[in-house]
Amino acid sequence: MTADQAGRRDTAPGPVQRNPAQTAPAPVVVIGAGPVGVTAALLLARRGVRTVILERHQDVYPLPRAVATDDEVRRILQAAGVGEEFAAIARPANGLRLLDARHRVMAEFRRSEHGRHGYPQTSMFDQPDLERLLRDALARRPECELRGGVEVTGVGPDPAGPVRVTYRDADGEHHLWAEAVLGCDGAGSLTRDAIGAAWEDLCFEERWTVIDVRTQADVRCWEGVDQVCDPHRPATFMRVGEDRYRWEFRLQEGRQPVRELIAPWLSPSYDGAFDVVRETQYTFRARVADRWRSGRVFLLGDAAHLTPPFVGQGLCSGLRDAYNLTWKLARVLQQGGDERLLDTYESERKPHARHVIRLAVAMGWAMTGGQDGAAALRRRILAAACRIPGLTAAAGRDLSPPLTAGPLVRRRRRRSLVGTHCPQPWVALDGRRSRLDDMLGDGFTVLTAAEPWPSLRALAHGLGVPAIPVTGLRDDGTLTAWLRAGRADAVLLRPDRVVTDVVPAGAHDFTDTAAWASLLHTTRSPHPSPRTVENSLPRSATR
Repeated sequence: MTADQAGRRDTAPGPVQRNPAQTAPAPVVVIGAGPVGVTAALLLARRGVRTVILERHQDVYPLPRAVATDDEVRRILQAAGVGEEFAAIARPANGLRLLDARHRVMAEFRRSEHGRHGYPQTSMFDQPDLERLLRDALARRPECELRGGVEVTGVGPDPAGPVRVTYRDADGEHHLWAEAVLGCDGAGSLTRDAIGAAWEDLCFEERWTVIDVRTQADVRCWEGVDQVCDPHRPATFMRVGEDRYRWEFRLQEGRQPVRELIAPWLSPSYDGAFDVVRETQYTFRARVADRWRSGRVFLLGDAAHLTPPFVGQGLCSGLRDAYNLTWKLARVLQQGGDERLLDTYESERKPHARHVIRLAVAMGWAMTGGQDGAAALRRRILAAACRIPGLTAAAGRDLSPPLTAGPLVRRRRRRSLVGTHCPQPWVALDGRRSRLDDMLGDGFTVLTAAEPWPSLRALAHGLGVPAIPVTGLRDDGTLTAWLRAGRADAVLLRPDRVVTDVVPAGAHDFTDTAAWASLLHTTRSPHPSPRTVENSLPRSATR
C-alpha cells in the first residue's frame, strides 16, 4: 500500500488538513536516493518497515564519485542484500602508500584481502555501478517506493505527531506524513537546515581537481592508492577498474593539460590516446553537523559530516550511519523499543565520524607538508616516524575503533570486546555453508563459548533472542579464539554485529543488563517470541 492509499498524501493547495481518523501507519520518508539513502531503505525493508524515497534525479547520477570501500562497509552491503552483486563489480586493493615528491615510497599501509568482516579490507568500485545494483534491489522490495524527479521543499513537525514532508513534481505540490524522516540529501542538505543544525568546521578546506581516465596504457600502479606528499603538487592516484584510473591534484594557478599531470605514471614512450571520463573540481572540507537529530528527523551521510577523501571513508561513513540507525528505528517503530534508543545514533556515530575526519585531515597534512618554512622539517619527521617498527602496521588496521561507552555499549574495562564488531567467518550448519551474518539473521543474538547455561538461556528467552554456542557453528576457529582473547564466556550481539555486553570468563551473567534491556522493550509492545527467532535457525545452532 502506498502513502497515497494510506491517506497520508494531500495534493490540495493551501494549509494541509489531516483527518485524525486516518490511522494507517505512515512510512519512513528518505530524502535522497544516493547510496546512503537507498541502503537505509533496503535495511529498513529487511525489517518490514515501509519507505518512500524522494529524489530530484530521475535516474542514477552517471559520473564517478566515490571509488573505495572497506570490509566493514561490504558487510553492511551484505546486510542490505547486495553483497554478492557488489563482489562482481569490486576490485580488491593493496592499501595505501605515501610517496615523496620524486615518487619514492616513504611508508606503506598494507590492507589484507581477508579482513575481520569477511571481505578485503579495501575494495575499489565505480559509484554508478553501485547505485544501479542498489536501485535494482530497491525495485525488488515491495516495502520501498522511489519517487524520482521531485524537489523536496519543506520538512517540518506536525502537532499530531508525524513529520510533514512537502515536495514538488510536475503535477504540483504534495505532502507526506512520516513517522520518521532520514535526511540523506548531501552537503547542501535541506533537512539539516530544517532541524536548525549548523556546521562545526574542523579546519581543512582545499580546492582539488579530480580526473577519471579510461585507458589501455601500461599505467604504473601497485594495485593500491598512492598519496604523493609534495607540498608543491600533492596528488592521489589509484586504479579503480580494469582500465579505469583516478588522479586527484591540488589546484594551482593556471590549468595544466591532463597528459602533463598524469605523465609521471605513464611510460615516457607512450603516445597513445586515453579517454577522460570526467575532469572536475571539488572543494575538500572537514565538517561535522552540531546536531544530527530533531525528534524523528535524522541526518545521515554528507548531510551530517564532510571529510576530505584521503582515507577513502566519505561514503563508508554514510553507510555506517545507515546501519547504526535503521535497526534502532525499526525496533522503535515495530518492536516496542524505547524512544531513547534513537538518542544513541548520534552519540555512537558522531565520535567515529570525527575520528575518521581527523585521520583524513592528518593525511592531507602529511601530503602537503604545509606551505610554511617548517614544511621540510615536518616531512622529515613523518619519514622518520614511518620507519618505527610496527607503526605502519598499526596505522593500517581497522578504521572503525570501538564505539564509545554508552547505554548500548557497556564497557567496564580496557581490551573488552564491548563496542567492537564480531568477526564474520564462514560457518557450516547441517551441511549448509554461509557467512555468519546470513545465518544469524537481522536481530540480536547471544553467542556463547560453550553450551548455554540455564540462567543465560532464561535471559535470552526473556529478550526474545537465540543463544548459540560457537562450537556448533563449525567455523575455522575464529569465533572461539575471539571470545578467548576477549576473556568472555558469552556476548550479546546487536543487529549491526556490535557487542553490547559480555559475560566475563568465569561469571554467570551479563555485566549490566538493566542499563540496556529497558531500551529494547517498553510496555507499548510485547517481547518478540524467542521461539520464532530460534525456529529460523538450523536446529543444531540452538541446542
